[in-house]
Amino acid sequence: MPTLKVTNLAGEERLVEAESGRTVMEIIRDNGFADLQALCGGCCSCATCHVYVDEAFADRLQPISDDESDLLDSSANRTAQSRLSCQLVFSQALDGLRVRIAEAG
Repeated sequence: MPTLKVTNLAGEERLVEAESGRTVMEIIRDNGFADLQALCGGCCSCATCHVYVDEAFADRLQPISDDESDLLDSSANRTAQSRLSCQLVFSQALDGLRVRIAEAG
């Protein structure tokens, strides 16, 4: 099974199994990472599932939508690697994807 590498706010990295077709947010949430709030449940309406995606995977991700970009603009912590994990559908092509949970704000 493909894997996702998640770094929490304390800097601890954990490797989790990731099922294709699910969002990165669902995978993180269902593997007990309390740092990722995901308050809207994946509706792309709150930006509380903000993560930083390893640059090595940037070209494998679906393009950022205008709605996602607008929500990320509300975060003081946005960087070039910022994405909303609810908008990233995991696939075999993303095996080994590395994300870091962003601080709220």
